[in-house]
Amino acid sequence: MTERDVRIKLDLQVPMRDGTNLYAMAHFPAQGERFPVLLILSPYSTQHPRYLGWADRWVRAGYAIVQVDCRGRFESEGVWRPYVDEAQDGYDTQQWVGAQAWCDGTIGMFGQSYPGFTQILPAPYRSPYVKALVPVAHQEDCYGHLRYNGVLQLQNSVNFLHLGKRMMLSALNQHLGLIDMNVYRRLPLLTAIDDLGERPFYRELIRHNNFDEFWASFSMKGKYSEVETPAYFITGWYDNLCDETIKVYTQWKREARTPEARQTTRLLVGPWTHSTIATSTPFGDVEFGPTATMDMAGEQLRWYDRRLRSIDNGIDAEPPVRIFVMGANIWRSENEWPLARTQYTPFYLHGNGRANSLFGDGTLSATAPANEPVDTFTYDPNEPVPTQGGQSMFIENTGPKDRRAIERRDDVLVYTSAPLDADLEVTGPVALTLCAESSATDTDFTATLVDVYPSGLAIHLCEGIVRARFRESYTAPTLIEPGRVYEYTFSLWETSNLFKAGHRIRLEVSSSNFPRFDRNLNTGHTPGLDAEMQTAQQTIYHDSSHASRLILPVIP
Repeated sequence: MTERDVRIKLDLQVPMRDGTNLYAMAHFPAQGERFPVLLILSPYSTQHPRYLGWADRWVRAGYAIVQVDCRGRFESEGVWRPYVDEAQDGYDTQQWVGAQAWCDGTIGMFGQSYPGFTQILPAPYRSPYVKALVPVAHQEDCYGHLRYNGVLQLQNSVNFLHLGKRMMLSALNQHLGLIDMNVYRRLPLLTAIDDLGERPFYRELIRHNNFDEFWASFSMKGKYSEVETPAYFITGWYDNLCDETIKVYTQWKREARTPEARQTTRLLVGPWTHSTIATSTPFGDVEFGPTATMDMAGEQLRWYDRRLRSIDNGIDAEPPVRIFVMGANIWRSENEWPLARTQYTPFYLHGNGRANSLFGDGTLSATAPANEPVDTFTYDPNEPVPTQGGQSMFIENTGPKDRRAIERRDDVLVYTSAPLDADLEVTGPVALTLCAESSATDTDFTATLVDVYPSGLAIHLCEGIVRARFRESYTAPTLIEPGRVYEYTFSLWETSNLFKAGHRIRLEVSSSNFPRFDRNLNTGHTPGLDAEMQTAQQTIYHDSSHASRLILPVIP
């Protein structure tokens, strides 16, 4: 932008209720005095290249852009406590912006990841100025982000939680060296990164294994009925926050305070990772073609024009859900999520006692098992299964990657269907019911859904994990009895994929996914506080009394 296109205000001071001032900068169109405002509250600097690019586009369309550093970040005063202060600070910022002479009384918000969360957290306060949100790739709370239902997302936690006051995430990643497993292997987890400086929030998340008041204090759980702002939620099938974003969308759509918010709120899911939203940048072992790219700034502009300027541009007449069907590599609009026509179809695990590895005898079929021998493997937390593809947040181990190297391990059980006679679309939430016993009092079970090509290429689609102590409750966990069979039902998140004729459906079952998730040390001790570990003997049942099964959302 040139000076003729835009006016810039630097060093704006936004007062919070406790007297702390947040730093802000604003871009205004060259002509005019009052404008609809697009606002972001971010820990990643007002100079973030992505948002400066969006601001350039939007200010030319007649919007003022206000970018605010979170408390304790860059030029803002105070101490940054990740997530904790963002609800009240967000509301105070909205109220200040709305009262400025250059604001026409309407605000839309934008931002991805953390700045997606800073949009939804203040929503229950219902600032009268805020008319539209576009939260991209964000969470409902950090119990589903830094922890996933109790299991620590180790790679997220180690890398994110020691941003210095002015350190950008990209600089931090270079500082740590993300592929250095030595950082992730340190035990106990509580003190694993002490040499990198004082990290009080990291220690807090290690100490709080259960969903308690610590997590609830900055969560959207139980607050959806208080929101009345329409939101346009955006994520990717390989986004580390895909499950969380969809969770927020479904609750917002169901429980929001006003009919307008319930009816107009939207969801968009593309074939993207956390860092490749709206692009077709290659990030795995298959590509999705040029249609995977989206004009993200333009799509958001349509939403803002409708909500903040009342321009009837047709967006409200479109179905509220738009998804990219991988495999077919097409976009499709839907009226709801999950799709009303879904047929939840069980695919049962089978085998003759040797499903270990790609070369074993494990199979998947629609036929329920009869009397079949169990499958067993040894889980050694000192030799965990490495993260390879899927919904990691980090580009080097995320996305649609070939799993065959992982499937050569004997501690990975592999169950594969016969080649499909016809195309089979799977769109929606994927789940696994696993009948299993362990020699440990606490352990993990993991699962990965894979699309197997006729060439043998085994492409990761989605994955999940369950920690035995949290099988019934995240607030009051209980250990298991060694040698007893338990039925674990857990989510493998969501996907949309066309398994083409000749392809096969594959399920992998193991007990670790490292370093995406922390290792269960199998001792039954409180996770994170010590370094003691032991191996666990894991047994998977698939017989008439214990029908372990993959539940796929099949679209007829």
